[in-house]
Amino acid sequence: MVTLVVTKGIGSMDLYAERLGQRLDVPKIYTDIYQRVAKLFNISWLSRDTPRAIREDWHFIRVLRKLDGIVHLPGQHLGRYGFFLKAPYIITVHDLIRYFDLKEQTIFIHRPNLRDRLYLSLDYKGIKKAARIIAVSQATKHDLIHYLGIPEEHISVVYEGVDCQIFKPVKHRILDYPYLLFVGSEHPRKNFTGLLKAFSQLKNGGRFKDLKLVKVGRAGGREADFREQTLQVVRELHLLDDVIFTDYVPEDDLPAYYSGASCLILPSFYEGFGFPPLEAMACGCPAIVSNVTSLPEIVADAAIKVNPHDTDSISNALHEVLTNEHLKQGLVSKGFERAGQFSWEKTAEETLNVYKVVEQSLKWGEPLKLDTLGPD
Repeated sequence: MVTLVVTKGIGSMDLYAERLGQRLDVPKIYTDIYQRVAKLFNISWLSRDTPRAIREDWHFIRVLRKLDGIVHLPGQHLGRYGFFLKAPYIITVHDLIRYFDLKEQTIFIHRPNLRDRLYLSLDYKGIKKAARIIAVSQATKHDLIHYLGIPEEHISVVYEGVDCQIFKPVKHRILDYPYLLFVGSEHPRKNFTGLLKAFSQLKNGGRFKDLKLVKVGRAGGREADFREQTLQVVRELHLLDDVIFTDYVPEDDLPAYYSGASCLILPSFYEGFGFPPLEAMACGCPAIVSNVTSLPEIVADAAIKVNPHDTDSISNALHEVLTNEHLKQGLVSKGFERAGQFSWEKTAEETLNVYKVVEQSLKWGEPLKLDTLGPD
């Protein structure tokens, strides 16, 4: 028997856990532990929040230890709890972004302090200890093998989904001016600064005077003042009147933002999966994404792919979508088809298949591959 941990919150990993919880007929426990983990990034060991956080951590470990059978931890930062479990567990890894920050190979979010370094190290030890790892993309699987040394046979790739009952074209318009859309944080890995430079270059041509860039989503966590860093670039590029920040937008409002946009642009340096392109395509909004990590894998040929390090590449792609109606309609058509290939029902079905693999392997004491399971 597998018990799914469902984390409550508004982040993408919480969304994943919630969508699985709605579709899997398995025992579940509900917790806001991941939201508390996220809020505590970058606090000091000397912070008054630290003793309380340690108490909450151990309480959650005790809760997990009391569960019967196998536990499914739906995010990599729950690896710190899995590390202390004696029973087998499954863990879903969405990305290794914090691992790269930890190793200081490149900074995708923020360089971790001493407290974060300990917790992140426990996360990755917990991942290595798992009975089975679910990776949300082939790119994430590759990173697990290459950087953590996880054997390939211990990893199952199960894509996340998009709810086409929610994300679909709508007539309602929230904004009454033409705009490009960016959905996400302002972490360095999102390359929003690169997009701002490409947008400035596009505006300087004089053809798109009324065009705005709408940025949906919070700036980021407490590690740094990401918004002020962004605004400094906006001011330097003289774009204060052309960049609109909405901060958090409820999921029910997102389809209107996608449906009204000229295109979605996500020029990230790193994405473990990337929901916005699929959501945009499901709403009939053409997408431009970077040509690295998981994004080419997710969008296939249904979006324009650009070099995120090349401002000209981003600016030229935006110009093409804005001026080439035939190209735009082709992207819309392919986008509908591509988004339709991802569903939470499929995610749940394939996740349940992983549960069966782990249950049988533990029963017989030997590893089983996914294709060894026949139909129910």
